[in-house]
Amino acid sequence: MTGSSLYAIEPLGNDHDRAAFSCGVETLDRYFKQQAGQESRRHIANCFVGIQQTAKTIGGYYTLSATAVVFDSLPDVFRKKLPRYPEVPAALLGRLAVDLQHRGKGLGETLLLDAMRQTLRSGLAAAVLAVDPKDEHSAKFYYRYGFLDIGPGRTRLYMPVSEIEKALPRETP
Repeated sequence: MTGSSLYAIEPLGNDHDRAAFSCGVETLDRYFKQQAGQESRRHIANCFVGIQQTAKTIGGYYTLSATAVVFDSLPDVFRKKLPRYPEVPAALLGRLAVDLQHRGKGLGETLLLDAMRQTLRSGLAAAVLAVDPKDEHSAKFYYRYGFLDIGPGRTRLYMPVSEIEKALPRETP
């Protein structure tokens, strides 16, 4: 079974038990347990959880929020397609974490692809999906899906929203 068939992705709700979640990164664990619910209710960041369908446990989560990217920080090839505003509207994939017990099951990919779909469906005007990987290992994960460096010396990665649809696998009915 693949990650997409093992897990259902849904918005974080009050009925989700976050206490047992542990991805091994203290800041991501603490955020999920203590802040994610508040930030969702306050419309700061929407949090989505991957629920293992058989055990109904939380296997992972990601957050999406609105942000902006400085126009001049984007590569020339992409800027040519945009109006010359000082900042470009963007969606931010702020956090993505998989519980240690759920690693190796394709959940990270499932969460990322869902975040990409949510970006397309949200109704929010966004030219790019941006992410700030916490380390080189995380950056390599995003590179595999077509994310690009915003510019030299910067850690933020982006994917043009126009490319997201091309990158997503076709959904079967």
